[in-house]
Amino acid sequence: MCRIGSVRITGPLERVLRAFLTDPAAPRYGYDLMKAARLQSGTLYPLLARLEQQRLVASAWETPQQHGQRPRKYYRLTGEGIRVARLELAEASARHRSVAARAGRPARESPG
Repeated sequence: MCRIGSVRITGPLERVLRAFLTDPAAPRYGYDLMKAARLQSGTLYPLLARLEQQRLVASAWETPQQHGQRPRKYYRLTGEGIRVARLELAEASARHRSVAARAGRPARESPG
């Protein structure tokens, strides 16, 4: 497994990065990311916190438009986050292809 700073690239992290990269400039809120990456909140939010500490993800709270509406916290990849995510995912895909080739089976895209 590779590392982004001190964050280990795991399957769940790959799925989160892939979800962000579907539209790198778009802010995503937690529930949206949970659905896209198929993760539980207990897995997703610690990943987002570590990415934010690494300055690969930035977050901001929205201002609710209606009285009583709960605010959402939106996350987006920073410029550096986009660069690192693309690099790490390319390396992960290469590793998956290499492992598949050594095992004598066709390469599959990693989940995401």
